[in-house]
Amino acid sequence: MQLGTRWTSGDEPPAAVPDSIRGQIQAVDRAIPGDDLGQPRPRWTLTFLEGRPLAELETGVVVSLDAEGNAVVGHDPDDDFA
Repeated sequence: MQLGTRWTSGDEPPAAVPDSIRGQIQAVDRAIPGDDLGQPRPRWTLTFLEGRPLAELETGVVVSLDAEGNAVVGHDPDDDFA
């Protein structure tokens, strides 16, 4: 069993985040505009679905692995922010 973790976007992902998705998570973080009003940045949640890593940002952005093991960025269609 693998446990997930949470962290704030823009921070270095924890060691528990597999290298296979780390680069795409960091790319998403770089694409998030800064907030001049000082609002907190959204947080990531790392879980494992059938042994595959799945990182979801509170905004509904999802980084996961496709069937070939490539990291892909998508959006949770059930998220309230959609």
